[in-house]
Amino acid sequence: MRDGASERARPKLRRSRISELGRSQRLRIVHLLKKTRGLAVTEIASRLGLSYMGAKQHCAELEKQGVVDTWRRPKPVGRPELVYRLTPKASVFFPAQTNVSTIDILNAARQLFGATASDKLLLALFRKKAETYAHNMRGDTREAKAESLARLRDVEGHLSEVVKVPDLMIQEYHSPILDLVDAFPLVRRLEKEMFETLLGASVERHEERASGLYLCTFLIT
Repeated sequence: MRDGASERARPKLRRSRISELGRSQRLRIVHLLKKTRGLAVTEIASRLGLSYMGAKQHCAELEKQGVVDTWRRPKPVGRPELVYRLTPKASVFFPAQTNVSTIDILNAARQLFGATASDKLLLALFRKKAETYAHNMRGDTREAKAESLARLRDVEGHLSEVVKVPDLMIQEYHSPILDLVDAFPLVRRLEKEMFETLLGASVERHEERASGLYLCTFLIT
């Protein structure tokens, strides 16, 4: 004889699993969009192996939650197509360090010991960080070193990957230290110089922000 309570619980369990699956698919869409300037529903469906309607429903739910918005992307021929992109609200899905204490210490150092005190502290921090990276990096070629560095940065939450065409570069789609970068623009230069030291090459750093998009490109030459 079946337990009546168990029978009644099964529909709830199925609904729970369906709901979890929906959240999982939406999270995949969020992570996909994080690495793009926006995608149409057909592109999202194709890349994630979803049906068009399934992708459309997930995007509609994400838009309802304010995680994505839409814009009209011009096409060479025909009407512009509707494209989904992340909003700043999507940042909650990605790791971010809280650098408030660090920023407070750097500001206090500047006030107590002069304008260059915070710069000296940041320089020491990045030298130490470079030493840690160097200890954990592998590879003999510039490309292999770039791959190794990107993996280390990815673990820290920078969403890093190596792109080899048309030029060798490391692209990062998230910055866990963005508040520190904004408070102390010197960090941009220190990051660039750290990459140059680790890779033994000249590096150009380019940063882009738009809506929920963050893209930092380190072009290795």
